[in-house]
Amino acid sequence: MSNNVIVSLDIGTSKVRVIIGEMNNGVFNVIGVGSEDSEGLKNGAIVDIDQTVEAISRAVEHAERMVGISINEVFVGISGNHVDLQTSHGVVAVSSEDREISNIDIDRVLQAAKVIALPPEREIIDVVPKEFIVDGLSGIRDPRGMIGVRLEVYASIITGSKTIIHNLIRTIEKAELQIKGFVLTPLAASKIALSKDEMNLGVVLVDIGKGTTTISVFEQGGLVKSSVIPLGGEYITNDLAIGLRTQKDIAEKVKLKYGIASLFEADEDVKFKVPRIGSNVEKEFTQLDLAHIIEPRIREIFQLINNEVYRLGFTKEIPSGYVLTGGVASMEGILEVAQEELKPAARIAVPNFIGVKDSTYTNGVGTIVYASKKLTNNSGHLKSSTGKAKKKSKGFNSLERIKNWFSEFI
Repeated sequence: MSNNVIVSLDIGTSKVRVIIGEMNNGVFNVIGVGSEDSEGLKNGAIVDIDQTVEAISRAVEHAERMVGISINEVFVGISGNHVDLQTSHGVVAVSSEDREISNIDIDRVLQAAKVIALPPEREIIDVVPKEFIVDGLSGIRDPRGMIGVRLEVYASIITGSKTIIHNLIRTIEKAELQIKGFVLTPLAASKIALSKDEMNLGVVLVDIGKGTTTISVFEQGGLVKSSVIPLGGEYITNDLAIGLRTQKDIAEKVKLKYGIASLFEADEDVKFKVPRIGSNVEKEFTQLDLAHIIEPRIREIFQLINNEVYRLGFTKEIPSGYVLTGGVASMEGILEVAQEELKPAARIAVPNFIGVKDSTYTNGVGTIVYASKKLTNNSGHLKSSTGKAKKKSKGFNSLERIKNWFSEFI
């Protein structure tokens, strides 16, 4: 098996997805996918370790069978309302005698930026440089190879809850996997969902999942704000269960098969029957009936997104508008409603890779692309994420190893 292989693990509220990517001659391809229903999470956080371990193991097994390899190491997407961003500044003297800035200098200045006061219950997940400054010259994205005496960086420090992070580590290790690194999912998704122009001008990336909606604002090429609202596709399912007077699992199946977000696009000729709670009788409904239930909830979600973006401090019109991803974004008719509520512009991001051309795979594919760019920038080649399992370090040791990974790559 080629050693240019990276595996991502995306643990969502509705699904656990394992995606295997391979880089050949600079071309990235998805070569394997494993997906399994997730029952151990609520609002993006693990509430049942054993159920989540089982879902991870089954998803890994599916991906392994597709490609015929053994998965050992994974890059893990991380998000949730426990994640926070703050800006920090670091400064160091260039260490080499000829004053050429190297990876060592970049590592030192990023370490300097990490020296911030943190509450004991929080942990640094990642350090993302916004800009470097060399001897007063600002706006530098990559200073490697430049000549200078003083190197500065303004960076976003991404922190998370120690409890949630360590529970995540424990869950993944119980599934007999090693964590190669954590990747913040909005950053991962941006690699394939957003263009450079959108990120420079200003854009909002909206990931509508089952239990939560993640809102991430990008400006000047980087992530500047991120927030989570506790509303997602699960609430649409609950509305349908109540409106159709049926069980939630049946309402979910109806939503996935016939659901539509726009009354204007709903087809009254599309009919189906569902069993009613407390009765042996099935009642017939139309797609228009579903739209009457779904559209108000979708509009509410978009209105809450608008309100949250305003609360984050973006009171003026976002130049590049909104980009939607996540499971709910694949619902028929949602784009038309989004374009009405999220003015001036909205579009849906879909990964352009065979086998994963669905917005539900944006985070998983983005995690691979994000990790591969970091690894390639540092060493010129990728390291395998497959092979037989080796002895694993546990708990805090694993987190320390992951933190070291982040300090080594930009």
